Amino acid sequence: MRAFLLLLSLLALSHGKVFVAKWQEAVTPLMVDYVKRSLQKAEKEGGTLFLLELNTPGGLESSMREVVQEFQRTPLPVVVFVWPPGGRAASAGAIITISADIAAMAPGTNIGAATPVQMGGERMEEAMKEKVMQDMLAFVRSIAKEKGRNAEVVERMVKEAISLTPEEALREKVIDLIATDKTELLKGIEGKRVKKHGKEIVVKTQGVQVVEVQKSLREELLSLITNPTLAYLLLLIGFYGIFFELYNPGAIIPGTVGILCLLLGLYGLGIIGINWLGLLLVLAGLLLVVLELITPTFGGLAIAGALALALGSFILISPDSPYGDIPISVITTTVLLTLAFFFFAGRLGLKAQQLKKMLGTEELIGTQGEAYTDFVNGKGKVLVRGEIWNAVSSQELKKGDAVVVEGVEGMVLKVRKV
Repeated sequence: MRAFLLLLSLLALSHGKVFVAKWQEAVTPLMVDYVKRSLQKAEKEGGTLFLLELNTPGGLESSMREVVQEFQRTPLPVVVFVWPPGGRAASAGAIITISADIAAMAPGTNIGAATPVQMGGERMEEAMKEKVMQDMLAFVRSIAKEKGRNAEVVERMVKEAISLTPEEALREKVIDLIATDKTELLKGIEGKRVKKHGKEIVVKTQGVQVVEVQKSLREELLSLITNPTLAYLLLLIGFYGIFFELYNPGAIIPGTVGILCLLLGLYGLGIIGINWLGLLLVLAGLLLVVLELITPTFGGLAIAGALALALGSFILISPDSPYGDIPISVITTTVLLTLAFFFFAGRLGLKAQQLKKMLGTEELIGTQGEAYTDFVNGKGKVLVRGEIWNAVSSQELKKGDAVVVEGVEGMVLKVRKV
C-alpha cells in the first residue's frame, strides 16, 4: 500500500505544479514584490504553470508595467483569472489581465476602464495628456498583438474607458475563456498551446499539484500603506511635518512623524523599493535614538526611533531570501533592549538636569580649604583646591584655620570659619 501511494505521488509530481497567487487590492509596488516572489518560488520549486487570481480597481502605471515585465520574463505560462464573481480587473488590472498568456474571467466580473489618470485625480494638461495616452496606446497594442487579442477593443478600453462583461470580452477576443472557479479554469486550459520565449508549450493541468502562495507577514503589513491615495496623503504629511520642523526647530514630533510618513509615502508611490524602505527606516531609527542623546526629549525620540528600527528590520530582508530572514524574536529583543537603554539614559539625563548648574568659580561654593595667612581687617588669603585666593570674612581668622567658601565676588572668595 505504501509503495502504491508513493507511486501515485511520483506520478502527480511528474505532471508538475500549478502555483496560485491571489491579489485583491490596488496595483502597487507591493503587488510587484508579491508577484516577483511568487514567480521565483514557482520557478525554483518545479512549477509548470503560474495562475494569478485578480480582483483590483487598478493603481499605479509604473507597478503595472513591472508586473507585465515579470510575466514576459518568466519561462512559465502565466494565467490571469479575474475572480471572484463580482470582482473586476479595472484600469491597470485590465492591462495586466490581457498581458497574460491565458486570460480568463469569472461570471459576474468586468474588465476595462483603463484610461490613464494623474495621481490625486487632477486634470492633466492637454499636451501631457496626449503624450501619456499615445504611450499607453502603443503599449497595449504591442501586448494585444503579442498575445493575439483584439487590439481595437483593447485600445477603446484606454481611449474611451469602456468596460466589458465576461461574455463581451470573450466575444471580442479580449480573453480566452470564462470559468466559474479555479477547478473549471484548470480543466478549460488543459492542452492549450502557449508560445513563450520562442518555444511552444502545451499546458498540462490534469493531476497537477496546486500550490497556494500566501502573502507574507510583511506583505500583509505593507498592504495598509500601498493604497495610492493613502500613499499620496502620507507623502504630503511627510512634507508638512518636515517643513513645520524646519520653521519651528525643537518641536520634535512634527519632524519625526514627517520623516516616517515621507519614507512610507515614497514606497507606497513606487519611488523607492521595499529593501530601500527597510534600510532607510533602520537608518532613520538609529538617527532618532542618537538625537535623543543629543537633545533629550524624555524618551519621545527614543520610542519613535525604536519603532522605525523595528519596522525597518522587519521588512528589510525577504522571508524567501537565500540567507534567511531576521527572526521576529531577535527584532523584538533588540527593540526592547534599545528602549530599556534609552529610558535608562533618559532618566540619568533628567536627574542631571535637575542638579544645580555651576560654572567657573561658582563650583568653589561649599568647598573647604584653610587660611593661608592671618586675616587683617577681614581680609587675607586662603588655600582652596591647591590654589591661593584672595578672601574676605566677617570672622577673625588665623593662618591654618579651616574655612569653607560661602560665595564668590569676582576673583575674591567669601569664607567663614569651619
